[in-house]
Amino acid sequence: MAGEFNLEKLLAGMTPRLEEGVYVFASLPAATAVPSGVYPLMTFIEAEGTTLVLEEGEADRAGVKTTFRSRMITLDVHSSLEAVGFLSVITTRLAAARIAVNPVSAFYHDHLFVPAERAEEAVEILEQLVVGKARHKGG
Repeated sequence: MAGEFNLEKLLAGMTPRLEEGVYVFASLPAATAVPSGVYPLMTFIEAEGTTLVLEEGEADRAGVKTTFRSRMITLDVHSSLEAVGFLSVITTRLAAARIAVNPVSAFYHDHLFVPAERAEEAVEILEQLVVGKARHKGG
């Protein structure tokens, strides 16, 4: 099932959903296994090491050194992995409010990791983006 390509449809149909929990980023040295009992939401292998995104409590229990306390916002619209400009519009809007964002594109949705203390503000900005598009179409 292919996702949506059209930028206007993506923006008009997007619903930002703030997920429960606090997530953190961690880096393991290259060729180091993920600690037993740790189930990251995401792993990404780079030459310098493996990045993990995992729940803060899980990282604390495993004694993993972390950074960037964040909340995850899921953009509820099935975007194509080949859609052009969708994340650019969103990250530009958040950047204008000086909110850091680490986006992750998965098969069905895009997910944004934003500073935990600014997550609700980020959702409000994204909701305004959708409302603004709806007003623009109607006006």
